[in-house]
Parts: sequence; structure tokens; C-alpha cells
Amino acid sequence: MKKINLFIVIYSIIIILSVMYATQPLQPLLAEKFNISIIKASQFTAIIMLFLAISPIIYGYILEKVCAKKMLLLATFTLLITNIFLGFSTTYESFLFFRVCEAIVTPAILTALMSILANIDKENIKFNMSIYVASTVFGGLLGRLFSGFIATNFSYEYVFYSLSFALFISLFLIQKLSYEGEANIVKPKLKDISNILKDKRFALVYFLMFCMFYVFAGVLNVLPFRVKDISLDVTEFQISLLYLGYGMGILVSLSSKRIINFFKSEHNTIVYALLFFTFVSFFLLTTNLIFLFIMLFLFCIGMFTIHTVSTGLANSMKASQKALTSGMYLSFYYFGGATGSFIPSIIYEKYGWDVMIYSFIFVLTLMVFVVFKSKSLFLKEV
Repeated sequence: MKKINLFIVIYSIIIILSVMYATQPLQPLLAEKFNISIIKASQFTAIIMLFLAISPIIYGYILEKVCAKKMLLLATFTLLITNIFLGFSTTYESFLFFRVCEAIVTPAILTALMSILANIDKENIKFNMSIYVASTVFGGLLGRLFSGFIATNFSYEYVFYSLSFALFISLFLIQKLSYEGEANIVKPKLKDISNILKDKRFALVYFLMFCMFYVFAGVLNVLPFRVKDISLDVTEFQISLLYLGYGMGILVSLSSKRIINFFKSEHNTIVYALLFFTFVSFFLLTTNLIFLFIMLFLFCIGMFTIHTVSTGLANSMKASQKALTSGMYLSFYYFGGATGSFIPSIIYEKYGWDVMIYSFIFVLTLMVFVVFKSKSLFLKEV
């Protein structure tokens, strides 16, 4: 029974992340379809990131005690309906409205799935959490590839109809889940948040992940427009193939212990990964699409190494309040993603790709300096 539950949860995570990122390779197509700017098209991804960032605060107060399975069923059904309407949308306003509806329910689904995954097999929580991370990465990759393929060979509307069918299967499977517990939703207190942020280690890790995901989301969100600027003949499927490097997140998350052992400590690993991430960013200035494809693999390795190690730090630096420290980590992470999905598109539209990349390099160089100077913080007793 545990294996069946695990399969259902993994399938659901993959489909939800596919829905989240399906619009990304389609943004130039949607911009043309709705006659909107790059900035407005970027909102289709940014809005979900924003709600994921604020969800630990909102859901902590609205959904203190709720059955995880019931919440999962209702939110997934809502997502199914909104996806159908996305396919029918013919204006920017209607498309954005239904995307906002998706942004509202997506955090509830992911919260419920994480809660179920953590409780269906309490003897293997760490392993299950690594499965959660790997599933989210795979879902993000699959969603981009799938949408690009469907849009190129059929029509972009069928992306949303197909995802709705996948969500219908997910609904059917969720009903088979043998889990009736509550979702572990924490009601954050301002005093607790303030105390955690007073610890410079947490402040540094949270700020680091805000900056990292700002840069990462910025590159991946503007990438389709950059590719179209280089060559108008590039199809949506070819754009989606550039996201294959995203799959490195699975490999990195499963190899994190070996990577840390190689660099002797978490702090060393983050510093070297930051240097690597910054160095690779210079090569994103290329106009050669094949070279850009290769560099994006390395770019993703750098990002996911920092993310994986930082996640471990955020969950190990404090013995108590792990739910709150993890929730705050995700809030800073997704705030960075939401900001990175919006502000860089403004820089790109006004000043171009090169200026945008240089602005990212400036942020990364600053973070290298800050993290390197903060080594003493991580020599403390935890």
C-alpha cells in the first residue's frame, strides 16, 4: 500500500509542476497571440511563484486544520477546470485571470502532497523528501518539454487540454490514497520569524537563495524570447529542448552527500558552486544556440548544487521549528523566483540580453563575496 501511495503522490507532483512551467516555452507564442509585451507574458510564470512565496503565511492562517486528502481533491479539481479554460482563453485578461486561479490553488496542492509524503512512511522521511525534490525537478522539465512539443506539432491550446486530462487521472488516483491525516500547515508568528532572521546563518541562507533563484528564474524565463531574437525559425519544441539541463537537478540532489564530501564542507561547496555559477553566466552571452544549450546544463548544475546544499543547511541549523524554517526558506526561494520572472524581463525589453546577464553577474559576484566572508558563521555549534 505504501508503494501505491508513493506512486500516486509522485505522479501528482510531476503533473502539478508540469502545469506550473508549461507556459514558459510558450511565452513568445502567447505574447504574439494576445499582442502583449514580454513583461506581460512573463507574468504567467511569475504569478505562481508569487503565490508559492506568500502561501506559508496565507495558508497558515486560513487552513490551520484541514484534511490533506480533501484539500488535495478540491484544489486539483479546481486546477483541472482552470486548465480547460486556459485553452479556451482568447484574451490576455482572461488567460491571466485563470492563471491567477491556478496560482491560488497550487501551493495548497504542493503543501498537501508534501505532508502526505512525509507521513505515509515516517521511517524514510529523508528519502521521501529527496524524492519530492527530484519529482519537482522532473515535473518542471517534463512540463516545458511537453508544452513545446504539443504547441509545435498541434496547437498551444492542446497543451492545456492534455494537462487537464493528466489532472483528471490524478484526481482518480488521489481518491485511492489511504491517507486521512491533516496537512501540516504552520501558523507563523511574527516573533518566531524575527528570532530566526536574527540568526545571521539563516539570514544569509535565505538571502542567498533569494538571489540565486532570482538569477536562475530570470535566465529561464527570458530564454524563449532570447532564442527567438537569435533565430525566428526556432520552434516552441526546440525552445523547450534548451531546458533539458534542468534535469541536472535530479542528478545533483541525489549526489549531494558526495559533492559535500568532495569539497569538505557545506560552506566550501556553496562558495565553489557560486564561483562556477558566476563563471558559466559569462558564457550565456553567446549567440550560438548549441553552445547556449551546453552552457545551460552547467548553469543548472551550479544552481541546483547551491539549492540542494542550502536546503540541507536550512533544515539542520535549528533543532526545533523545522516546519517554520523550511517554510521561510521556500518563501525566500519563491520570492526570488517571482522577482526573477518579472524584473529581468523589464531589463531585457529596455536594454537587451547582455545588460540583463551583466546585472546577474553583479548580483552573483556580490553573493560570492558575502558568502566567502561569512565562513565563521558556519563554524558555530548548531
